[in-house]
Amino acid sequence: MEPEINNETATVASYIDENVHFSHVTAVATGWMFDFMFISLCRRFKEGKFDEFNEALLTFQALSNSPSMKSDLHNEKTMICAFLVRVMHGKQLNVLFEEDDHVMPLMSATKIWSNLKHTVADESLFTTITILLLVQSVAVCLDKGKRSSASSVLKWFENNKEFPQKVRVKLSTIVTRRETYHPFLMSFSFSRLLDTIQTYLDVYLKKNPSDYLLKAAEMMVQSQNIEGLEDVVTQDSSLSEEANTSTEDRKTKRKLLSTKVMDAWKPDTCKKAFVSLRRISQNELSQMTSLKSTDTLKITKTRKPPQKWTAQLDKYLKDGVKHHGQGKWSRILMDYDFEGRTGTMLKDRWRVLMRSHKVG
Repeated sequence: MEPEINNETATVASYIDENVHFSHVTAVATGWMFDFMFISLCRRFKEGKFDEFNEALLTFQALSNSPSMKSDLHNEKTMICAFLVRVMHGKQLNVLFEEDDHVMPLMSATKIWSNLKHTVADESLFTTITILLLVQSVAVCLDKGKRSSASSVLKWFENNKEFPQKVRVKLSTIVTRRETYHPFLMSFSFSRLLDTIQTYLDVYLKKNPSDYLLKAAEMMVQSQNIEGLEDVVTQDSSLSEEANTSTEDRKTKRKLLSTKVMDAWKPDTCKKAFVSLRRISQNELSQMTSLKSTDTLKITKTRKPPQKWTAQLDKYLKDGVKHHGQGKWSRILMDYDFEGRTGTMLKDRWRVLMRSHKVG
């Protein structure tokens, strides 16, 4: 008896032209997936969806290690994602990206940002983000009551980076006086840093769309939704008035699901930090800053599980609501260190404070 032919395998094989090497096809497909994950990471960063960012980051790391992902453009996109990870953890001083424990997240982000200058068409935008990184590196330390760390940050920047003399003098005075809420720090706030980086991402993605696979998937989703709507319309003719009303509800929901698939920049109220298995070694960091390595996204994080709410944490929450408004939990999480708490936890705590009449 002749062996049974596997029709599925034969069908798959028929997709590949004999004159095309499968390895070449794989490289192209991997490139599409790499670009898709890159744009997904940018989207999730801008939305503040940190759980989804973490999940996408793992896939992006695996793709970036592919032998075919070694072009300058691929390395460039990997560097941008490494930069975004560090900014996300800018308020968490116990997160380490380098072997030097004194180099905090925003300081490490500044190193990478200096190597991304060629990706910024507007020099003033590059300078603005550089200053924001410097100011917030100091401001975060002051906000946590670590004046000595703030002084160390200033010394580190003096030894490793060039920045305007006026900014250095201003920050030195603020650190000496411990003016945590100085107007200068408020004008170069962490929220402004995030907004400015979002502007940079918008411009970069416009120049480097990276959306071939995304658009193809969008067309498929829209096509499936349209077919589903046609089925619903056909069934409507045989339904009663009450059933018609129910069907109209379903049709509305389908429409909502199929609209604005590419609307990538809606805010969200959830944030959790990315945790990897180890910190980047000094050798890896040197390779990363020379744009020759794609292993730039791994970090180590040590944090105790969330404890009881303290008076200081309540103060952070009240200040955050005062500055951003009630419900802007993702923004508030970015401005203060809530020791691993999520936006939902902040919302619940705010309700407790309101019920106990501890807030106006």
